Amino acid sequence: MRHDEIIGKVQALAQLPDRGSAENATGAVLRTLGERIAPGLAEHVAAQLPPTLGRNLRLAAQDAVGDGRDRGVGEPFGLAAFTGRVAGRAGVPDETALRDTTAVLEVLDGALSPELMDKVASDLSVDYADLLPSGRADEGRP
Repeated sequence: MRHDEIIGKVQALAQLPDRGSAENATGAVLRTLGERIAPGLAEHVAAQLPPTLGRNLRLAAQDAVGDGRDRGVGEPFGLAAFTGRVAGRAGVPDETALRDTTAVLEVLDGALSPELMDKVASDLSVDYADLLPSGRADEGRP
């Protein structure tokens, strides 16, 4: 999926007023997702996205590895912290960040291979289930 297509879909799903808002939201969500999932997985996700969007995930993965974290383990924080980080980065209220995150994850579901999106879903804790596209929340869970 091309950059413009991803941003356009995020804008429509999140009902954002303009492309700039969609770019801002998408970047904030991808950077935060890159912190939350394992660095190695973040790099795989980045590889399936346009370079301008994948950069957010790669930066988060590089920071994690630079901090000495294991490439197979993401930073363990829950949904409230995820939403707070997205809100801070995007400069929006938490409710807006939650809506934007849901939209970005829905678009990612169509942009990534199903196997990779399954890995992303399984790398997140149970409290993220409501943000994941329908059907992904229970996949990969015992």
